[in-house]
Amino acid sequence: MKISGRLAAALLACAALVTTTTGTAQAADLTDPRLKDIAMQLVSSAENSSLDWRAQFGYIEDIKDGRGYTAGIIGFCSGTGDMLDLVELYKKRKPGNVLEKYLPALRKVNGTPSHAGLDPNYTKDWKTAAKDSAFRAAQESERDRVYFNPAVKQAKSDGVRALGQFAYYDAIVMHGNGGDRLSFSSIRKRALGKAKPPSQGGNETTWLNAFLDARVWAMKQEPEHEDTSRVDTAQRVFLKNGNLDLKTPLRWKVYGDSYEIK
Repeated sequence: MKISGRLAAALLACAALVTTTTGTAQAADLTDPRLKDIAMQLVSSAENSSLDWRAQFGYIEDIKDGRGYTAGIIGFCSGTGDMLDLVELYKKRKPGNVLEKYLPALRKVNGTPSHAGLDPNYTKDWKTAAKDSAFRAAQESERDRVYFNPAVKQAKSDGVRALGQFAYYDAIVMHGNGGDRLSFSSIRKRALGKAKPPSQGGNETTWLNAFLDARVWAMKQEPEHEDTSRVDTAQRVFLKNGNLDLKTPLRWKVYGDSYEIK
């Protein structure tokens, strides 16, 4: 059967629409439960030198980065406010819990590296609280509210897929999303000076390289973050391999240690 030029054009347009729709449907984002779990493992490899992120609810120590105690599955800090918010949520969900008595001290040390009012038993009581399912659920809620959800929302707005969404998430975890020059928003603004995200017509790989360049610059401004391997031998490796959807298997290194997710 002979097909007219107009009909042929229409058929090609339909085929293109089907291809585009199918491709979009196949590109899962970080809210997919399996990809979200992979994101948690990737962060844990850098934050805790372990893929077992669920074993970190009871983690707590002062890593001497000027942020006081760092604890839990995402590194809540007594000096940056997110630990205070977490313990306040825990009180709301379970009044009379073992950490509630530290709220006045957490309010006072917020913004400082001080342990005043927390020592000597705060770390012990944190580990006790970590055995409580209500506290573990509160940690996951605050992780999502403060870090994961804002990162994925911005990444989707910028038109980037799972790898880019993870790169944003990891940056917010380390740098926060405040207004200072090393925060996530400032890192993204710095990248915008070099490239455009896909939502503005840019190439996704080019944009993510610019974002990671800006992230590395921000890390190097702080001595405690000068090891940039969580970008150089992890995220940059995935990007170089064209793995924008974070498909497994994944192999990477952080601080010289090798990891794999099959």
